[in-house]
Amino acid sequence: MVQFHATTICAVRRGPDDICIGGDGQVTMGETAIMKNGAKKVRKIYKNSVISGFAGSVADAFSLTEKFEKKLEEHGGNLKRAAVDLAQLWRSDKGMRNLEALMIVADKDNMLVISGTGEVIEPDQDFVAIGSGGNFAYAAANALYNNTDLTAEEIVRKSLQIASSICVYTNDHISVEKL
Repeated sequence: MVQFHATTICAVRRGPDDICIGGDGQVTMGETAIMKNGAKKVRKIYKNSVISGFAGSVADAFSLTEKFEKKLEEHGGNLKRAAVDLAQLWRSDKGMRNLEALMIVADKDNMLVISGTGEVIEPDQDFVAIGSGGNFAYAAANALYNNTDLTAEEIVRKSLQIASSICVYTNDHISVEKL
C-alpha cells in the first residue's frame, strides 16, 4: 500500500485576538515522490469564526473537515461540543475508523487537536503542531513563543520554515489563516 505523508501544521494563540494556523504545502507519496508542492491544508470555516488545519491522508482530512463543519452547524458554532461529537462519531463509525488524519481547530476561545483515535486534546500551551514535521515545528514554536514578542503569525511562519529545513515531508510553501 502506498503511504501518503501529508504535512506539518502549526497553531499559535497570542491572546484572544491573535490566533493563527499555518501549514506547509507538500504532499509526498511513498518515501521518494513529491506529488504536490502547494497544497492548502488550512482554512477558515463556520462563518469565518473557526480556523482548521489537517495532517495525514489528504482525502481523509478533507472528509473529516466536511464532517467537522457539519458538527459546528449542528452545535451552533460551539467548537468543543462539535469536536467531541466528531471524535465520538470517528470512533464509532466503521467507515470513519480507518481515516488517518489529525486536525487542529481553533476559535477565539479554544484550540483543540482532534485525533483519529477519538481524542480531543486541548494543548497545555498556546501553541501546538501536528504532522510529519510536527515535533520540529512544536519545538520551534515553543522557543519563539517563550523567548520573543513575535505575533502568532510570525511564530507559525518561522516554526514551519524551521520544520521545512529539517523534515523531508515538509516544504516552505506555507499557507496561513488568521482569526
